Amino acid sequence: MRQRIFLKLLILIVVVVGVSTAALDLLVRRSWEGSLSAELDQSLRDKAEMFAAAANRDAGRIPFPQLAQQVAVAARARATIIDRSGRVLADSEAQAGEMENHATRPEFRAALAGRLGTNTRLSRTLGIEFHYVAVPTDFGAVRLAYPLSSIRAEGAKARKELLLASAAALLVGLALALIGAESIARRLRRIVAFAQEISRGNLSARLPESGGDEIGMLAMTLDKTARQLETNFRNLESSRQQLETLLNSMEDAVVAVSPKREVAWFNGAMQRLAVSSISVGTPLIRAVRDPDLLRVVGEVLTGREAQTVSLYSLAPGRSFSMTSAPLPNGGAVCVLRDSTEIARVERTRRDFIANVSHELRTPLTSLLGYTETLLDEVADTKTREFLEIIRRNAQRMSRLTEDLLILARVESGEYPLAQASVPAPELLKEAQLSFTDVVKSRGLTITVAGSPDLEVFADRDAIHQVFANLIDNALKYATGTGRIEIGARERLRNVEFYVRDFGPGIASEHLTRLFERFYRVDKARSREAGGTGLGLAIVKHIVLNHGGETGVTSELGHGSVFWFRLPVSEVKAEAGPETAIHETRT
Repeated sequence: MRQRIFLKLLILIVVVVGVSTAALDLLVRRSWEGSLSAELDQSLRDKAEMFAAAANRDAGRIPFPQLAQQVAVAARARATIIDRSGRVLADSEAQAGEMENHATRPEFRAALAGRLGTNTRLSRTLGIEFHYVAVPTDFGAVRLAYPLSSIRAEGAKARKELLLASAAALLVGLALALIGAESIARRLRRIVAFAQEISRGNLSARLPESGGDEIGMLAMTLDKTARQLETNFRNLESSRQQLETLLNSMEDAVVAVSPKREVAWFNGAMQRLAVSSISVGTPLIRAVRDPDLLRVVGEVLTGREAQTVSLYSLAPGRSFSMTSAPLPNGGAVCVLRDSTEIARVERTRRDFIANVSHELRTPLTSLLGYTETLLDEVADTKTREFLEIIRRNAQRMSRLTEDLLILARVESGEYPLAQASVPAPELLKEAQLSFTDVVKSRGLTITVAGSPDLEVFADRDAIHQVFANLIDNALKYATGTGRIEIGARERLRNVEFYVRDFGPGIASEHLTRLFERFYRVDKARSREAGGTGLGLAIVKHIVLNHGGETGVTSELGHGSVFWFRLPVSEVKAEAGPETAIHETRT
């Protein structure tokens, strides 16, 4: 780690120093050379002006070769004197007679034109690059030339010093990179060791790192994260232990199944139910051999919808109610409740009610017979009043025992059903004819609103019992309204039959409980009408035994509609668009 960090820091330092050196060489050095050249040019101009003035003053008094030497020494430059024709009269570094004519030199032509001339070029005589400055005189012109090699030498010297400084900077950077790499690597090693401890599950590990730089801030953030993770994990573990203790203390068996149909979790009750040793990862089919349980679990894993089923072969002599629901991870959870005792108590209750009702039938029949005989023979008004009260209560008791017997048989599944295909219109017609005399005596009429030309798979007598109970219930509330309406409508693969009254209606808070046994909306009115509170419960269980369902809709002041649905046996006509089933009178 230290070597990698050192190499990265070294490369960074080399790049920074190299870019800085190049920038200084390109910008600063060139700017310095330009400044030096400008300064040299101005100095040559001044010295050339002085040279011209001396040549004009001393012409004829001092030989030109001597003057050229004196000026060259004083100006530290090459001095040349030229006449108007371009002939060199004197030169401080060459023989004038051997030099070619300078009439074509740019600086000399400018001087002959009366202005100061400059030029930079390679000397044909000496083969060295010079910077020339020429000034006009009375007899021609004088010229000073400075070799640019000295400026190049200064530039080379400056570049050498710059490279030496860069090398020194690289050495210092190398030392700093070593120190920095060691420091950063040491701190990063602590962070890596800390992260490895966390990955191994040691959330109590801590990172004693401080500092205001990025690594210090990272270390403090990681340490804070570890503390928070430890707290969260501790809380999660505590919650898990509490949940596990709670589930293990349950009498209901609980088992979680993975998407691969393997046991993912189970509680103690489930362990006691398993046919063999059960553990996490065990295939469910090895732990539980009940086919219904395995089938429902497979359907829940596939369809992702909760299901409830009764199990009878999970344990000998015991029955269970199981609810299976999908889990977010793709698995499923099953909760099994032992319903053996509940079923036994329910069976005992039904048997008790059936036995008591059966035993009461004979004495009640005798009581009614003797009471009616006495009523025929007694003339005393007071005595007849008492006997009438006895007869009415005996009749009510007789109806109650009869309804209890029917309900017990229906609930237990002992009510025989001779199901066959029955036309829906025939069921409605039979119900209407059966109650024609009863409704006429009360000043009412029963009308058939209509029915689809379909057949339902039903027991004709049992459905007649359903209509009888519903119409009898409607008669209690239809007095004074004129009519009761019965009818049927198609609903998907079912036929929905209904009985409508146009009475005062039922408040919404009662609707969900109307099909419970002994539940009455108006207890006093129901008793006066001779109701037992069991008619709608009998309707519900008869329809359920047919594979149908029941319901009611009502609105205060607009009557009620009691309906039940039966499966279609044969479709005789194309189904039309589905119509509204639950109508309300407006």
